[in-house]
Amino acid sequence: MKPTILVTGANGQLGTVLIPALRIRYGTDNVIASDLRPAAAYTGRFEVIDATNEDRLAEVVRDNGVTQIYHLAAILSASGEQDPLRTWRINMTALLNVLEVARKANVEKVFYPSTIAVFGESAQLTNTPNDSFLDPLTAYGISKAAGENWAQYYFVKYGLDVRSVRYPGVIGYQSDPGGGTTDYAVDIFHKAVLGKPYTCFLQEDEMLPMIFMDDAIRATIELMEAPSEGIKIRTSYNLSGLSFCPADLVAAIKVVYPDFQVDFAPDFRQEIASKWPDSIDDTPAREDWGWEPGFDLQQLVTAMIENLQKKYNNPNPRIGKNQAAA
Repeated sequence: MKPTILVTGANGQLGTVLIPALRIRYGTDNVIASDLRPAAAYTGRFEVIDATNEDRLAEVVRDNGVTQIYHLAAILSASGEQDPLRTWRINMTALLNVLEVARKANVEKVFYPSTIAVFGESAQLTNTPNDSFLDPLTAYGISKAAGENWAQYYFVKYGLDVRSVRYPGVIGYQSDPGGGTTDYAVDIFHKAVLGKPYTCFLQEDEMLPMIFMDDAIRATIELMEAPSEGIKIRTSYNLSGLSFCPADLVAAIKVVYPDFQVDFAPDFRQEIASKWPDSIDDTPAREDWGWEPGFDLQQLVTAMIENLQKKYNNPNPRIGKNQAAA
């Protein structure tokens, strides 16, 4: 039988792409999107859920016979630093509600997204191992590290099949930046295609691990479909795609848009990024459930530009929309 899947935080960067992928795989009627409000012109099954409301979450799970939950709702790193206590309260309350509802309703599987923000100053910056000591320095990272331990607790204590990956920066054309420290690598493409200058909030040499959205979605589904006996890590798996710095990305974009103008004005997000790894060792994910990334930097840049040109109705690969209009 196909699973009945509930996705929280459906309107976010990951949710807007994951839901169509799940519906293609399992059928439209078997995937229920949920968030604080429906997205504009939304199609398919949707439930209004505040994940901090356990009763409402339990009602939807019970009434729809949900067998899997993908819990994506969270406040991200840069946004989270504006109100750290609120970030902790919302992120932790929502996760614990999901875990408790899943336990009580005998939900078969739960997906919990973690992040490279769980790594702090104790972590090796290059090829950061999966078993690194976690001492995050953002409210978002602290909440995600705590969530990893709760995920393992519910697996060991109650046998709840919780699975998790630590996403690096996720780059996709399907949605706008969502408040993350790595979101420069999304916003910069929009500016390039529109022929606008871009001011980067990180230093030009700040190396960070990234992943293309298509790879991130595929990894998520592959993890959830892997045999349970193969899942040996119940906190969270490192996930790696590629690593680059803003200067690398600008150079790759300028191959297509040679007149693209970029300035660098590091802000508080630079301090966050400087504590994160330069690259990730995801050997356990490769060995346990066969993870393998599919996009390098050139392929990522090509995919982003081609799809954003379509979005902005800009067929000329070397002329931004504003420049063409001039």
